[in-house]
Amino acid sequence: MNRVSNQSSRGVALIVVMIAIAVFTALAGALAFSMKVETRLAMNADNEQQLLWLGRSGVEYARWILAQEASLAGQPYDSLNQIWAGGPGAMSETNSVLAGISLDDFPIGDGTVSLRIVDLERKANINTANAAVLQQALTVMGVNADDISVVSDSIQDWRSPATAPRVAGAQSDYYQSLTPPYYAKNAPIDDLSELLLVKGVTPEMYWGGGSSNSPAPPQRPRLGLGTAPGEIPSYPFGLVDVFTAVSSGRLNLNTADENALQLIPGVDASIAAAIIQQRAGPDGVDGTEDDTPFQNAAGALQSAGLNPADAGRAGNLLTTRSSTFEVHVTARIGGATREFKAIILRLTGNDVRVVGFYWK
Repeated sequence: MNRVSNQSSRGVALIVVMIAIAVFTALAGALAFSMKVETRLAMNADNEQQLLWLGRSGVEYARWILAQEASLAGQPYDSLNQIWAGGPGAMSETNSVLAGISLDDFPIGDGTVSLRIVDLERKANINTANAAVLQQALTVMGVNADDISVVSDSIQDWRSPATAPRVAGAQSDYYQSLTPPYYAKNAPIDDLSELLLVKGVTPEMYWGGGSSNSPAPPQRPRLGLGTAPGEIPSYPFGLVDVFTAVSSGRLNLNTADENALQLIPGVDASIAAAIIQQRAGPDGVDGTEDDTPFQNAAGALQSAGLNPADAGRAGNLLTTRSSTFEVHVTARIGGATREFKAIILRLTGNDVRVVGFYWK
């Protein structure tokens, strides 16, 4: 009996030891996993901080490029063939400190930054656009005539101090009747996406095309004239493509696209195409070595076919030098990537200011 009892005790002890080993093994594994997670979190936190400073460094790099561009002799304009815009560089640039620099994967510290710089004078300013410019943009887009006055009046009401609404416009009493309710801005537009809150502005008008940003009902066949009942309109471009909320208020004749150029009074599709053909040079492609940027806006309009009277009046709305730039920075450290955006205001070659810095 004693022998059986001893064997039973040893068996129980063995089971206890095995359970203890399993428990300690599990604890050790959990501790190792926890340490790995903590280490990874610490590395991610360190990477986030480094990426933030890389992003800021990328913005400073863009500031330096834009300051150098503005200081070059014999280049009193901004155009798409210049280095800041990703072009090969004009003659003045190839013989300057900008020669050979790259906007892609520029090494800084332990990482790299890539830049995309876009001048905002290539678009019209939504806060200074008058009724004629707003209506012209909607007309060129192909918006239904019944909707043009509603959208134009409502945009003007949205950005203006609270008063009685324009004939087809809206003020807070209209927006308060919506679900959910909100108030009219009654102040300058800070971000262009505010237009999506304005009476009459649809996602299709804002983004262009048929817009994939909102659920769409089944499409019906096009009739060839206008839009079929229940069909979502499809526009060749959107308000976001020709307007900006931040700029000097003048349109750069060297960087504006064909749609934005048609916002100039008297400029139609053929004149806009002629403007682009002239500035693009012999190869007809913007942003290449043979570009011939304009230095005089009014003269460029006349040479493109606009009558002198209209060209003179329109000249006050145009420029060949940009002063407001949107900088997109992609910062990379190892496998970690972060996107940043900044708004830069260039007053002179020596006075280039960062007025906004954002990240996702």
